[in-house]
Amino acid sequence: MLYYLFQYLDEMNFPGAGLFDYISFRAAMALITSLIVSMLFGKRLIGLLQKQQIGETVRDLGLEGQMAKQGTPTMGGLIILAAILIPTLLFARLDSIYVITMLIATVWLGAIGFIDDYIKVFKKNKAGLAGRFKVIGQVGVGIIVGSILYFHPDVVVHKKVDADYTLRSGEKFVTKMHIDEGQDEAFKAKWIETDDMTTTIPFVSNNEFNYNWLVGDWMGTWGWLLFIPVVIFIVIAVSNGANMTDGLDGLATGTSAIVGISLAILAYVSTNVHFADYLDVMYIPDAEELVIFISAFVGACVGFLWYNSYPAQVFMGDTGSLALGGIIAVFAISIRKELLIPILCGVFLIENLSVIMQVGWFKYTKKRSGEGRRIFLMAPLHHHYQKKGMHEAKIVSRFWIVAILLAVITIVTLKVR
Repeated sequence: MLYYLFQYLDEMNFPGAGLFDYISFRAAMALITSLIVSMLFGKRLIGLLQKQQIGETVRDLGLEGQMAKQGTPTMGGLIILAAILIPTLLFARLDSIYVITMLIATVWLGAIGFIDDYIKVFKKNKAGLAGRFKVIGQVGVGIIVGSILYFHPDVVVHKKVDADYTLRSGEKFVTKMHIDEGQDEAFKAKWIETDDMTTTIPFVSNNEFNYNWLVGDWMGTWGWLLFIPVVIFIVIAVSNGANMTDGLDGLATGTSAIVGISLAILAYVSTNVHFADYLDVMYIPDAEELVIFISAFVGACVGFLWYNSYPAQVFMGDTGSLALGGIIAVFAISIRKELLIPILCGVFLIENLSVIMQVGWFKYTKKRSGEGRRIFLMAPLHHHYQKKGMHEAKIVSRFWIVAILLAVITIVTLKVR
């Protein structure tokens, strides 16, 4: 909203109003505002939750220090949601289809998590919202996001191609042929615009992949039959991965912040024509507002860590964890980097896999021998290390280090092909 106000002031030659034309300035303001909102709103909300006695009910799993968390305020994900939504509404262009998509995903998944937390806290039902209803809600997000990104006319990409490139259906040239300085005439290149859902394959040269290619030319433009199910799968996998990771103080929040910083870098280079040209990556026009959204996301996570780091004063609950994972998934898809998720979100992935492996092996061995066996002392994986006697803060720090390493590898894929 402030963007439009300062656009008007700039037309009136108001001093300094032109700053709002710069993505970097608005992103910085979104980050700062998000930090302020999360820290100020967080303190008030924690006090309100304590006053209403809205605390976590802890099951005794025999973990060190676990029962000391009994009664810690939960539903702190409301802090994260507020710290994302308020700066985005203030500093982003609200007519951007990418911003609208992210706002829909954030509110939708936050609402699913809130319902789950509400049932746990106020209805005293530890099981919370039934798993099938969570999945239905996540599928709904996937369908909406997938449909918007596939069918909306404003969702396009520009790709650099060889001078002798032949246009395909749905493509058009968008710039004149140009020659980089010092480049031979034979290596002339040009840019095309396509509305196909093209994405990036990591570690591969000429690394664009089109979902329409898998369904074949006989299907025409029916690539959405593949793309939308892929979106649904990614949203469910990453949001549940973040939910699984949210088991130790600051673990999911800090990991999400690291992932968010990486996504901010990827979004900035993908939505800046000069960086896209230099790095030879797809340019996504009119998606630069996503940088503002992800800056607010990072600020919300870091601000929430003020209260969620060990020992936590508040837990995010499913209100926060489902939203964080879903936001990461939808954002990565929007900037055409969803195939990087297994690397970037490796911590979420291994947490998910540890549960799947534990449950699968237990059921298999019980069926074969009548006695179920376990791979880990406890799943998800962070509880395995707790059972081994490692302090909670050390586990979180080491998982953060792994997340930073994976984030660096993800960014390096821009050059390593």
